[in-house]
Amino acid sequence: MFGMLNRMAVKAGRQTAFVNVRMASTQATGAAQKSGSRATIVGATALSAGSIAYYTSQFGTIPFIANASANTVAEDGLHPADHPWAHRGAFDTFDHSSIRRGYQVYREVCSACHSLDRIAWRNLVGVSHTVDEVKAMAEEVEYTDGPNDEGEMFQRPGKLADYMPAPYPNDEAARAGNAGALPPDLSLMVKARHGGADYVYSLLTGYVDPPPGVHVAEGMNYNPYFPGGGIAMARVLYDGLVEYDDGTPATTSQMAKDVVSFLAWTSEPELDERKKMGLQAVIILSTMTAISLYVKRFKWTVIKNRKLYYNPPKSGH
Repeated sequence: MFGMLNRMAVKAGRQTAFVNVRMASTQATGAAQKSGSRATIVGATALSAGSIAYYTSQFGTIPFIANASANTVAEDGLHPADHPWAHRGAFDTFDHSSIRRGYQVYREVCSACHSLDRIAWRNLVGVSHTVDEVKAMAEEVEYTDGPNDEGEMFQRPGKLADYMPAPYPNDEAARAGNAGALPPDLSLMVKARHGGADYVYSLLTGYVDPPPGVHVAEGMNYNPYFPGGGIAMARVLYDGLVEYDDGTPATTSQMAKDVVSFLAWTSEPELDERKKMGLQAVIILSTMTAISLYVKRFKWTVIKNRKLYYNPPKSGH
């Protein structure tokens, strides 16, 4: 009688222990799944918010939400065509030969009215010109400096640290020299306009005669890519206007493409370096991820592949 009771007690204890083990395993599995689900939700939310923020910063609007506008297509300007710029791809860099030619177009044509306040002579070194070339170009410009020991301002040749000279001493002088219109600074022009490089290129090459029924105010020029169609700046690029040092034919489209490449660089001088750093980060992170997965697999393979074998004791009868 007592032996039978002892066996029943042992059996009940084994069943209780088995149930406890299963409950603990189920609870651990549920906690792991819950933690993984939370991580997935947080990751998806961060990816969604980051994508919306990037889209808004690039295009100025929230995705999938149309803007209400009472303007006509002519009032907003034509949408520029998409052009295959050399620096557009994630792994592409600027065409530095085009930047060099574009600076020549800016210097000989655009600098008569437009400034580059954010670009210094030193920024051209290693990008489009050598140090000696940039020094020679800077020394051609006289800068006001001082005061000297006698308290007077003086003129000196430019240095690498100086910024590009402005065509006018102030905004009032710029307006007076352009019939009341203020020529904008071109340092960030590509980033400051919707459409970016495509818009600037289309604007430079898009001058045409106004269609019948379209009135252009006196002193204005018709360009369908400019909002409203009337723009104070006249067409400035014509075939053969400049003579490239490398012998490239100076057509209107070629000069527009080169100066836009140059202005794209002035808007983002760090673009090439940023892409290089991004690629380095991808290489480091992917390598560390592979190493982490290998170490995790190496450490856990013994635990995950072990076999638990239970050999119950033989009950005596």
